[in-house]
Amino acid sequence: MKKTHIHLVRHGEVHNPRKILYGRMPRFGLSANGRWQAREAGRFLGDRTIQAVFSSPLLRARQTANEILSFQQRPTLRISSHLNEVHTCFEGAPGDQVDRKRGDIYTGAGADYEQPVDIFLRVEKFLSRMRRQFEGEEVAAVTHGDVITFTVLWALGWELAPHNKIRLKAAGYPVGYPAHASVTSLVFHSTADDERPKIVYRQPWQ
Repeated sequence: MKKTHIHLVRHGEVHNPRKILYGRMPRFGLSANGRWQAREAGRFLGDRTIQAVFSSPLLRARQTANEILSFQQRPTLRISSHLNEVHTCFEGAPGDQVDRKRGDIYTGAGADYEQPVDIFLRVEKFLSRMRRQFEGEEVAAVTHGDVITFTVLWALGWELAPHNKIRLKAAGYPVGYPAHASVTSLVFHSTADDERPKIVYRQPWQ
């Protein structure tokens, strides 16, 4: 059968002069550099036959998706809440505070906030739908760094745990995390529910 490709695109660099963890906060759009990064991701995907383009509801993701759409003939933008940023209690916190935790915004978080498994469960619903609706075709989905990270950990069969975020370097991510406007392609070879896809990582603007 034909392979199904689901291209997970991280949004471009964000204008964030206060250097905070913006999370799901509104009005955080792309910087000028971020628009350029997104355009390069769009140029890269423009060489492929993309049947649909999906996006997280957040501004930075929608702006990135619109740059991708500018290189496509048919698709229109579709929004999916399954692709949304992590719901975290660290929203609005200084970025260096999160850096000191090595990106672990999960340990000790209250029950109202998402854990890695919660993130993947919503992504899994999105992937299942894409595999049914676009079997043997290609789609692009603009989302966020941790969403991609835990999806990759699942594909590799690694535990969905905060401490495993640092293992992405071993999976072919040069800086140990999905770069802005990078493309993580999930390649499915069958329709089996338990298939773990092949991962192909690219950073078109590098």
